[in-house]
Amino acid sequence: MSTYLYGANVHANGIRQHYLRYGGAEGARARRDAVIIVPGITSPAITWGFVGERFGQQFDTYVLDIRGRGLSEASDTLDYSLDAQAADVVGFAKALGLSRYSIVGHSMGARIAIRAARSAPAGLTRLGLVDPPVSGPGRRAYPSKLPWYVDSMALARKGCDLEAMRAFCPSWTDEQLALRAEWLHTCDERAILTSFEGFHTDDIHADLPHIKVPALLMAAERGDVILEDDVAEIRRLLPGVETIRVPAAGHMIPWDNEEGFYQAFGNFLGAAL
Repeated sequence: MSTYLYGANVHANGIRQHYLRYGGAEGARARRDAVIIVPGITSPAITWGFVGERFGQQFDTYVLDIRGRGLSEASDTLDYSLDAQAADVVGFAKALGLSRYSIVGHSMGARIAIRAARSAPAGLTRLGLVDPPVSGPGRRAYPSKLPWYVDSMALARKGCDLEAMRAFCPSWTDEQLALRAEWLHTCDERAILTSFEGFHTDDIHADLPHIKVPALLMAAERGDVILEDDVAEIRRLLPGVETIRVPAAGHMIPWDNEEGFYQAFGNFLGAAL
């Protein structure tokens, strides 16, 4: 049985923010903190719908379209900086009247969560940081290359099928490829260029010592987004952070090992997934 409730828009932090809601606030979910899921650099909310479905079984869940992605606002004058994205999440929670909420961010979404948490917004209770890029000033570059994003978006804007998208995501299922082929064109190239540059110019490590809520760092077993030295540094900067690696998974952890992704949260969010 689906936990999907509806998609909607809200005016928050001065822009239109689109989201998908799962689960609702009835029954046992009413006693648990809501969860805001913040996807990565080229992942509209709908591509995380399968995760929202599962989270919705236990939590009142909101999956965001980050500005410049999906159905949220985009324009040639919009600020696509990390600060603006972080303020969006805080403003979103305030606009919806969420009195207690966790943020689960993947990749760029985890960097957004870190920057948002630095400001200690009212109501924020936990951070789930899923394979955040640890690049930044003076650090090694993010392992994914910009042409991978730009070329696949250009293809999607022209119109393409799942077979054309397979060249970019060869390990994905047909269903996953079809969804990406359908929705990738909604990612504004200006937003993606700014965010990718921000991977190398924004210093999220400077934010970590200012975070006062419990945090979970989830890293993929495969790939080199987060190395063991990175985990050790984050532990030093954010004492008490829980850390876990998900086996048999690359950067897109729930795509590669969906059950392992859910299990990795344990009871961190207040209930097992």
